[in-house]
Formats: sequence, C-alpha cells, structure tokens
Amino acid sequence: MKDYRLRNHIPISGPATREPYSGDEPDLRVSLGFIPRWYHARLGIDFSQKWHTDPLYRYEALVKMKMYLHESFPSLPYFNTNFENGIEKTCATISGVHGIKLIPMIYGLDVRYFADDWPDNLPGQFLSKEHLENLSAPDPASSPAVRQLMGQMDVIESNFGCIHGYLNYQGILNIALKLRGNDIFMDMYDDPGFAHHLFGHIAQTILMVSKLVQARQRKSGFDINLLSMSNCVMNMVSPDAYEEFVLPYDRMLSLEYDRFGVHTCNWNVTPYLDVLRKIDKMGYIDMGMMSDMPRAKAVFPDARRAVFYPPLELECKSAIEIEEDIKKIYNELAPCDIVMADVTDTTSVEKVNEFLGIVEDLLSAK
Repeated sequence: MKDYRLRNHIPISGPATREPYSGDEPDLRVSLGFIPRWYHARLGIDFSQKWHTDPLYRYEALVKMKMYLHESFPSLPYFNTNFENGIEKTCATISGVHGIKLIPMIYGLDVRYFADDWPDNLPGQFLSKEHLENLSAPDPASSPAVRQLMGQMDVIESNFGCIHGYLNYQGILNIALKLRGNDIFMDMYDDPGFAHHLFGHIAQTILMVSKLVQARQRKSGFDINLLSMSNCVMNMVSPDAYEEFVLPYDRMLSLEYDRFGVHTCNWNVTPYLDVLRKIDKMGYIDMGMMSDMPRAKAVFPDARRAVFYPPLELECKSAIEIEEDIKKIYNELAPCDIVMADVTDTTSVEKVNEFLGIVEDLLSAK
C-alpha cells in the first residue's frame, strides 16, 4: 500500500505546512522554524511585497538564509545546502508566498506586507453576509492573485527548472474566520445553512487552487500531490460542531490527494481525536503537549504525529526541565515530529542548539 504519511515542514521564513514523509526520519525529528524578524535582525532580509511577488529576489534571499541556517544549525539535514549546476533547488520555490493569505486574497481581501513580518489582513476588513451568500462559483484562474502566482511559477521554471514548494492554503474554518470575522461562530448556530454554503465554497476554492498550482508544479518536474488542512481555531468550536460543519469538507478534500493531513495547532486535541479518526486517510496529525499523547498515538498509529514545543518553553525552562519534556514526548508519542515553530528574534542560536543537543542525546541513549 502506498505510504500516505506527511511530516511537518516549516519553509524558511514561511508558515508551517506539511511535506511527504520520506521513511528515514528519526524517532524524534525536530521541525524548526523562525519568524521573519529573526532573519531580518540577523541578515537584513526585507520581507515586503517584493519578497512575495518576485521569485528571483526571493531566491537570492533564501539562498542567503539557508546558508546562514546551515552554518548555525549543522545538525539539521534540511538546512544543508545542495547546489546542482549552481542552483539551490529548494530556494527556487513558492513556499511562503503570501504567508497564509493567498485564499483570502482570492476572495478580495487586502493584504499588508512588512519588512520583518508575515503578511496580514487589513484590520477590521471582513466581507458581509450578503456578499458571501451571493458568491459566484469559484473561478481561481481569473483571480489576480492566482494569475500573479502562475506567472511566478513560469519565471521559476525558466530560470531554475523544477518549481519547488508547499503553499499554505489554510483550512475551512480558518478561512471563514478571515472572511467573516467572529460572526462565523454565531452563523453556525443562527444560520447553519449559510455556514455550510460558505464552508463548501471555501473547500471548492482550496481544491481548485491547489489542483491548479500542483499540476503546474508537476509539469515542471516537482512531484507533489498533497493537502494539509490548517484547523488552527478548531478548539473554538466543540467536537460536535466540527463534525457537523467542517468534517464533511475535510473528508471530501482528503479523497482528492495522495496524501492528506490535519494541523490542529498548539491545542489540546484530545476531545477531537475520535471525530478526526473519521477521516479515513490521515497521514498527519499534530497537537499541543497538554493533549493525551498516548491516546493520540493509539487512535492514529498509521499517521505521522507531531507535537508543538513552544519557543517560550525554550526560553523559560532549564535544560533539565526541557530534557524531562523531551523524554515525555518520546515515551508517549514517538515516533513523531517535535515542532519548534515561530522562534522569535530574541532567541539565540546557542539556545536553539542546546535544545537540539538534548534531543540528539536522548536518541543516542536509546
């Protein structure tokens, strides 16, 4: 049977997403990522709009960042530079483009860009219920954001060959929250028909955009056929509400790809495990450390599991306390990823390497 597992993947300076599981991962694999300000402070990288729209500018910046990461964290193989004919192919990428804002942009929301941060919405900009009730059928190919992205991919292919990268399409409820604001939670109770209409439209938009983009990537020689739903706000609805309003669309999408996974963010996933198990093909599931990790392992023995270790813990805890946390993760969830995402600009290279050393020492002792 074909392996459909996914592992956590944090593109350099991009929001976390997922990539295919390779099969040679250690029992504890650290997935490490930094906020844009970390690179801006150390290397002067400018993450303004040009970074997201000019693939040649982005390539040069990413090469610089990856070389710095390799020098700073030599124990992590995914930061190794690999130049072929003078090209570092993983830097010729669409990963991180527009952060998590691509789908909201397709719906017409404006985006702000920053020199030292990820793109963000305009404060308070949402779409009215009347507007969302009368949405036309999804037509992503006509979206200026998608057309610009397709043009970027043409430039990448003509200059570098394969179009590398894993876009972050977010998830059904995440996007609905961006479009409707907090009113979406009341809509689910006051007007469930409208909520289903909106969630279904979002699911179709994600499906059509991802299929369009990934077909273009495969044509260039980059093998990709996967989707990961980012259900970051899952804990803001009950398991029953997730099952009624979101699960049908996650299940539909899961059938469209070779690999599929669900990101639940750094929350307690325990109440949602049985509902999520209703997605037949689950190649990835993540959680916070407050979750019942042994039960998550029992419910999802066939998925690559991941647990978030917040950077704040790294800053506040002693080496002994961190070691105890890593032992707990190993004993209760391994084999799994440890996701150390959004490391801030105030966190030193030495502190991160201390954490990596603790993980390596534990693995060596086993």
